[in-house]
Amino acid sequence: MEKKKDQTGTAILGTGAAAATVAGGATANAVVGGSAATIMSTVAGTPIATMGSAAGASGLAGGAAISSGLSTIGSVIGGGMAAGAVITTVVPVVALTGLVYGAYKLFSSRDK
Repeated sequence: MEKKKDQTGTAILGTGAAAATVAGGATANAVVGGSAATIMSTVAGTPIATMGSAAGASGLAGGAAISSGLSTIGSVIGGGMAAGAVITTVVPVVALTGLVYGAYKLFSSRDK
């Protein structure tokens, strides 16, 4: 018996991968090789700044918290503040893709 291809699941995963690539690429283009001031002006007022400041050292506020947080996040892969900015852009897109795909698989398995 031939296994049926899951075109909807493939489309969900493909769209999520494309979105993560575009988001990560755009952020990387804006921040990689830039100074701290360039990175800060790029992420100011975005969810990247919020996640960065949440991961920052306690007792810091504003730009210092964001810089510290993005550096901490970036250090996970051996990078710095720019790597942290790219990671905080891509991870939510990948997580949302996983959530949508998981919900799709859950509800599509009930139809069988």
